[in-house]
Amino acid sequence: MYPVSASEPESKIVQQHAQLVKRIAQHLLGRLPACVQLEDLIQAGMIGLLEAAKNYNVNKGASFETYASIRIRGSMLDEIRKGDWAPRSVHRNTRRIAEAIRVIENQTGRDARDQDVAQNLNLTLEEYHQLLQETNGCRMFAYQDVGLEEDLVSESSMISGLTPLDKLQQDDFKRSLTKCIESLPERERMVLALYYDEELNLREVGEILGVSESRVSQIHSQAMVRLQSRLKEWSLT
Repeated sequence: MYPVSASEPESKIVQQHAQLVKRIAQHLLGRLPACVQLEDLIQAGMIGLLEAAKNYNVNKGASFETYASIRIRGSMLDEIRKGDWAPRSVHRNTRRIAEAIRVIENQTGRDARDQDVAQNLNLTLEEYHQLLQETNGCRMFAYQDVGLEEDLVSESSMISGLTPLDKLQQDDFKRSLTKCIESLPERERMVLALYYDEELNLREVGEILGVSESRVSQIHSQAMVRLQSRLKEWSLT
């Protein structure tokens, strides 16, 4: 990749950075339901790339590729959210699970177990696991749901002109999130680490943990909903 100037033709920018858009789209696609198409992500990413080319300011300190990556990914996520492919019932059940976890943990002072949450919701354990399975698709973006954008915790302080108060609040949230992740049950922490830090897919995580892909999906969902419950005061919803 090479530096981008304000006078550079948009067609040349697209040509030179098309692989960056495709790479980001393929990375996201592995974490999304089958209804999301690669072509749709790439189309949204190209819009983000063009916006990045128009708005890039070399004086902000970030390289164009870093800046463009954030804009491309953000444009793709915006397109997915606008599609609203998750049924309302999924969001409603996610809130129910988060509230049950919060109540149980406040009452008992320990991690809410699967059996505890199922009982609180008047469900069998199998029915509760099915709810977790259904919510997993939308929970792939749960960091945003509890108040955290992936872009926000990467390079945004360099490029978006955050005020000192914004930066302080961002840092406070990151500390709270880190603390909550560290407090998760061990298996949930491991799933998040393998999935987000090591960038393994659910099948690969399952092979490491010796459980099925569907069980990893359930553990992932429960971890994300537990984070949402414990970070209730930071929620944007």
